[in-house]
Amino acid sequence: MTDSPNRPLIAGISAGVLLLVAAGTMATRSPAVAPAPRVDPGPIVRVPVPAVDPSEQGATATAVLAGGCFWGVQGVFQHVDGVTSAVSGYSGGVAQTADYETVGTGTTGHAEAVKITYDPRRISYGTLLRIYFAVVADPTTLNRQGPDRGPQYRTAIFPTTKQQQAVAQAYVAQLGAAKLWKTPIVTKVERYRGFFPAEKYHQDFLTRKPDYPYIVYNDLPKVEALRVAFPTHFRKQAVTVYPVG
Repeated sequence: MTDSPNRPLIAGISAGVLLLVAAGTMATRSPAVAPAPRVDPGPIVRVPVPAVDPSEQGATATAVLAGGCFWGVQGVFQHVDGVTSAVSGYSGGVAQTADYETVGTGTTGHAEAVKITYDPRRISYGTLLRIYFAVVADPTTLNRQGPDRGPQYRTAIFPTTKQQQAVAQAYVAQLGAAKLWKTPIVTKVERYRGFFPAEKYHQDFLTRKPDYPYIVYNDLPKVEALRVAFPTHFRKQAVTVYPVG
């Protein structure tokens, strides 16, 4: 398996047209790192600042978030200033079933998730959640994001501390009361059962293959939305798991 053959590439007629254009350019490019195509920003929801967001102690902290395909979630947070690492993986189930093919059956309890290591002196947990709800995930679609379907693509927050749990629960309630979406929020704050890194070929996927059709259509607009909506938190150079070149 190379680029994850089970990942859907076409989402509607308009997506199909875009994919044909992207595919035409891919034929002349290196399979390693290619220039990112020009894209417009994706949807931006003007979510409020979290009302509950106390400072965390220490120089490093960890957040685990699930928001559909981990390629895009990782890609966005790799461009957030204050984030020192963003790793694609699985959370919600047990270690024995934490592999792509098994998780893809939708029966493991796992969600495709991203482990975000950050400096709480530079960015708060609440701000990470604000970015997540503003440009990363649609919190109103149950067990699906974009073209991806199944519980492994659900939106979920996995707090790694009691303080994070309090912040996450308060913010979901705050957003629900604000009624920013036409339908209710279905994102759950779930118990953290551990995080299991995904296979190496999934890591840094957006950075390594920005002209891959799925990335062009579904994920690059999220990175551009981050730049537009959160200019003071955007970093141009992605922080990657492995050296990319």
